[in-house]
Amino acid sequence: MTTTTEPPATARPEEGGRPVRDLRVAVIGSGFSGLGTAVRLLQQGIDDFLVFERADEVGGTWRDNTYPGCACDVMSHLYSFSFARNPEWNSTFGGQGELLAYLKDTAERFGVRPYLRLGHELLAARWDEDLRRWHIETSQGRYTAQVLVTGTGYLSEPSVPDLPGLETFQGTVFHSARWDHGHDLTGRNVAVIGTGASAIQFVPKIQPRVGRLDLYQRTPPWVGPKNDKPTSARQRWMLRHLPGYQSLRRNFNRHGREVLAFVLSRPKLAAKMQKMASDHLRKSVADTALRARLTPDFVLGCKRLLFSNTWYPAIQQPNVDIVSDAITAIGPTSLTTADGTVREVDTIILGTGFHATDRPVARRVFGRGGASLREAWKDGMSAHRGTTVAGFPNLFMLLGPNTTLGHSSQVVMIEAQIAYVMDALKAMDKRRLASVEVRPQAQQDYNTALAAKLDGTVWNAGDCKSWYIDAGGRNSSIWPTYTWRFRRQTRRFDLESYQVATLTGADRLTAARTAA
Repeated sequence: MTTTTEPPATARPEEGGRPVRDLRVAVIGSGFSGLGTAVRLLQQGIDDFLVFERADEVGGTWRDNTYPGCACDVMSHLYSFSFARNPEWNSTFGGQGELLAYLKDTAERFGVRPYLRLGHELLAARWDEDLRRWHIETSQGRYTAQVLVTGTGYLSEPSVPDLPGLETFQGTVFHSARWDHGHDLTGRNVAVIGTGASAIQFVPKIQPRVGRLDLYQRTPPWVGPKNDKPTSARQRWMLRHLPGYQSLRRNFNRHGREVLAFVLSRPKLAAKMQKMASDHLRKSVADTALRARLTPDFVLGCKRLLFSNTWYPAIQQPNVDIVSDAITAIGPTSLTTADGTVREVDTIILGTGFHATDRPVARRVFGRGGASLREAWKDGMSAHRGTTVAGFPNLFMLLGPNTTLGHSSQVVMIEAQIAYVMDALKAMDKRRLASVEVRPQAQQDYNTALAAKLDGTVWNAGDCKSWYIDAGGRNSSIWPTYTWRFRRQTRRFDLESYQVATLTGADRLTAARTAA
C-alpha cells in the first residue's frame, strides 16, 4: 500500500451553471449488479448513493431482452440473490417475465426505489484528481461522487454485424435484444442470422408462425437437453415452509456446477463430456447429412454450451432452411450467399450477440489524466480481481474483465464482487481515505496468474472462435476456475495492492448538497 496525503478539498457547487448533488457512491445500471449493490449499501448503513438507469424501469438484460422464449439456463434458485430468496419460482429455470418481476420485487422489498434515478443515461464520468471525486454527467443532470460502481455488464449493448448492404434492406430489421413486437411475423419470409443462446430460444417460438425461415449458421453450437420441470405443489410447500430447504437446493446446484468447471478446464475431459450433447443431437436428428451439418467442429465448452428441447425439432420443419454459406450481399428484398444463392426475405432478425469485449461504457469513463477506459484497454480488457483498473481511482466494475462464467451463475460472481466493494468502503472509512487505486504491478501480476490458469483450458484451447476472445486474441472474458476461488479472493479488500490518498482536516470532501 502506497499512501499520499491530500489537503482538504471542496467540490464545486456548480458546473456550467447547474447545481451538482454530491454522493458517496454512484451506481450505474439497475440489473442484478446495480440492485445488489444498492441493497448491500443500505444493509451496511450507507444511504448516500443513487442508482442511475438509462431505461424507465429496473431489470437490466431481463428488461431489455423480451424476445419470444427468453429464459435463463441456470437454475432459478442459483440465478437469484442469496439474500433475496424466492419460493415462488414456477419452474426449474426462470423465464424473462418471471426474472424481471423478481428484480422489481427485490427493488421494492429492500427499499431501493427511492434511490433510483430512472431515465438517467450515463453520458460521461470523469475523475477529478484535485477533488478526488468522480464528475458524472447524465442525460438529466450532473452529479459528483467519491466512488463510482458500474453495473452495466456485458450483455447490455447489442452487436450488429457489418454485413454488406444491410443498410439498403427495405424490409424490417431488428436485433433479438430489441425485439419489434409491433411487427407481425405471421406468414413472413424471415432470415435469422446467428445460432447462439438467443436464437435457440426464439426460433422454436416463431417457426410455426412464419411462412419461411432461413437460418444463417456460421458454426453450429453444442446443445444439450434442458431439464426444465414445473414446480410441484409439494416442492412449493417445502420452499415456503421448510427453513433451509431453498438454501439446500441452491448450494447443491452451486457445488454441482463446480464439477463442470473442473471438466471444462481440461479439454480431454470436456471432449468426453461432449457425448451428452452428441447423444442429444443423435436422438433429435435422424437425417445423417443434416446431423453432420449441425455437429460443431470444436470441443464442448469452447463456446457457450446451450440447452434446449425444442431447437432441433424446430429447425427440421419443412419451412426452415439452414444456410451455412457466408452472406456476401444484402439487397432491398434479399440476401445473397457465397454459393450465389439469392433468397427473398421481408424480415431480418439479428441473433448476433453483444459487445462483450469492447464494452461501450469504456468510452464514457475517463480516469486520471483524462484517459478513457477504452484507451486503457487498447490492448484488451484487464482489471484487478475483475473489479478495479489502474489509472481509475475509486472505480469498481461489476462483471468486469474475466468474470464471465462458462459453468455457473453470474449472480454468484456479482455477489462476490459486491462484497469486495463493501469491504473497500469499510477500509476507506476506517483509514479516512479519499481514494484507492490498484497498483499497476498488482494488476499485472493478477492477470499474469489468470492467463496461466486459462492456458490449456477448453476456453482457450477448444479450437473455436468465441465471443470470449477479444480482437487481439486474448481471453478477457472467462473466469477459468471454481467460483469459490473467486469468492475467497474477493471476500477481503486487499488494501496492500492499492495506492491510497488520505485527507487531513476532514473525513470527507465537503460538497454542495443539492437535490438531484
